[in-house]
Amino acid sequence: MSNQRQDDWSELFGQMNDVVADSIEQNLEAQNALMESWTGSFEDSMPDEDAMEDGMEGYMQAYEVWMDAAEEMFERTSDAAQGEDVEAEEFRDIWLRSANEAFSEVMSTSAFAAANGQMVEQIMEMQQEVDEMTQDTLAQIGIATRDDVDEVGERLIELERRQHAVEDKLDRLIDAVENQ
Repeated sequence: MSNQRQDDWSELFGQMNDVVADSIEQNLEAQNALMESWTGSFEDSMPDEDAMEDGMEGYMQAYEVWMDAAEEMFERTSDAAQGEDVEAEEFRDIWLRSANEAFSEVMSTSAFAAANGQMVEQIMEMQQEVDEMTQDTLAQIGIATRDDVDEVGERLIELERRQHAVEDKLDRLIDAVENQ
């Protein structure tokens, strides 16, 4: 093998090693973030046994996806070492596809749905608290709050209703006077 070809191959192999190392690191970070997010969502209450079993099964299926990706990466690295033309982007694509499949496996579980439900509930409670604090702050500094505007709107509607009732009575009185 010529020195130039050997240098080219060494450079390509070095680039692939860098891509594989980066991909593995990103893979591990993604798995870690997923597990932290998933387990963190159960801090306040644990799901029932069925949901937990379903969640673990989803995580195991996601783990299998990651392992299949690692195997495919190894195979493509071997192909490159044997002289096959393998693009570095192919490794990225393997991990991106695997990440999507793995997250899909976990997100389709009842445990994930329960965790999301809890998270949405917590967010809504927090939003309600922020809304109340905002209303209190606006009221303290003399700015009309949403509650104030709502009250004014309700009063206007009631005034319009009363005005129409008075107009109807006046029309009946006018009709009665004119008909006599």
